[in-house]
Amino acid sequence: MKKIILLILVLFLANYDVSAQLMASKKTYTRADTLRGMLTPLRMCYNINYYHLDVKINMDDKSVSGSNEFKFTATQDFNKLQFDLFANLKIDKIIYKGAEVPYTREFGAVFVTFPKTIKKGSKDSFTVWYNGNPPIARNPPWDGGFIFKKDKSGNPFVSVACQGLGASVWWPNKDHQSDEVDSMLISISVPKDLDEVSNGRLRSIVEKPDGYKQHNWFVANPINNYTVSFYIGKYAHWTDTYNGEKGPLTLDFWSLKEDSAVARPHWDADVKPMIESFEHWFGPYPWYKDGYKLVQAPHLGMEHQSAVAYGNQFKKGYLGGDMSGTGYGLKWDYITVHESGHEWFANNITTKDIADMWVHEGFTTYSEALFTESTQGKKAGEAYLIGLRKGIGNRSPVIGPYNVNKEGDGDMYPKGANLIHTIRQLVNDDEKFRSILRGLNSTFYHKTTTSAEVEAYIAKQSGLKLDKVFDQYLRYSKIPVLEYKINNGVLSYRWITDVTGFDMPVKVSLKADEYTLIKPTNDWKTIKIDASVTMDNFKTEKNFYVKTKKGE
Repeated sequence: MKKIILLILVLFLANYDVSAQLMASKKTYTRADTLRGMLTPLRMCYNINYYHLDVKINMDDKSVSGSNEFKFTATQDFNKLQFDLFANLKIDKIIYKGAEVPYTREFGAVFVTFPKTIKKGSKDSFTVWYNGNPPIARNPPWDGGFIFKKDKSGNPFVSVACQGLGASVWWPNKDHQSDEVDSMLISISVPKDLDEVSNGRLRSIVEKPDGYKQHNWFVANPINNYTVSFYIGKYAHWTDTYNGEKGPLTLDFWSLKEDSAVARPHWDADVKPMIESFEHWFGPYPWYKDGYKLVQAPHLGMEHQSAVAYGNQFKKGYLGGDMSGTGYGLKWDYITVHESGHEWFANNITTKDIADMWVHEGFTTYSEALFTESTQGKKAGEAYLIGLRKGIGNRSPVIGPYNVNKEGDGDMYPKGANLIHTIRQLVNDDEKFRSILRGLNSTFYHKTTTSAEVEAYIAKQSGLKLDKVFDQYLRYSKIPVLEYKINNGVLSYRWITDVTGFDMPVKVSLKADEYTLIKPTNDWKTIKIDASVTMDNFKTEKNFYVKTKKGE
């Protein structure tokens, strides 16, 4: 058993350390990072309304070619803007009002100069024609690029994953999370003997003269760039309906044909109970217009909006392991639940800067505990979440540096979830806590936001003073340490924190196996304590994610 738990822990840490190369440490930043990560005037001057991405995926040379139309509204007068496309992809031409326009390139940024000033408030468009070979991901989905694999029968099994690296790794767009396109037509041409699945709803399939078929998918809701995707393979497809809070929600399932017999019962076991749980806790599924799809992918998984990528080998847990070490994580499929949880946190509520990615991952990791609670009871949900703490390293802050396209530490998954759970203890009212989660999804519905805005909303709705709590858990590497001494029936206690004036309440054992809320600060306080409590058995209530330290 110890060996099994150790293997699960190693798997857990590997997942959170390597994720999307997202968590790799970086000490210096270049102009390329700024061009990629900063919301500059050349990006702020226009608001994206609509894309039509129309590309062919060439199986033989693993290339992409085609065009993307940008429709936008000018937010100010301008004659020059920036969009993004990786430097290794060639731009054939940029067309504006039927004529080519000049452009320059610097790293992954493309600067377009228009022949006259585009006036504030006006709606306009241009189209980029391009081609090339996007990088092939070495360890998808944790490093980005195209994924070319084969199914068991030798048929092509192809997709893309690009979180962190950016959607501009394979198509031209305004590659900044702050501006989500309002709607989008995704046209992907693939060999006619293969199926292709993308976000949104299928409008048509058009025969092309070169032996390819063009699959046209329309996304009716705002979508973040990195979740725009495609899946190519020999697929089986079946449908279902869930009667949700907004009425009938269409459910579409796409597995490889060779895996459909195992996929159907496996997905059936989790999907409807999961949506019921998440709608209870978070509010209505955010994409009723586009439906819910679960699509088998040639990588582990990703939160591709309305077309969730699945690659967990139809196993319970995380590839058959339980990252909590409690056994509760083996009751459901980690990838189905986690990546679908992102439909609420990451896709519905999207942070403007990837530095605030903890909002995506912390709340979504907490969704795993809430699903466990919904299906197995509150104690099970608590145990699952507490079990995830073994994967927290407290090495560096979970909020990263802004404006350089860099996220914080991989602790954002379990540490972010345990921060949320700690706040739940402070709220001490589960219905109120649930109203806060639902309120987040209605207040920031289909919007981009910031960690600061999310923090302020939680504080306001809870009525709690949480600014120093958020600062300690998110902006410093260490968690609060409760230092204590017991002498002659008196407990002395104080917080040791990076944040000055930290005063978070916490429940402690003033009597053996009985917890009382106290209000420590950074200064020593005292309180009488039962004789049954000693320096060795004094403890904090387990649902508070804090450490204790014996004083001298």
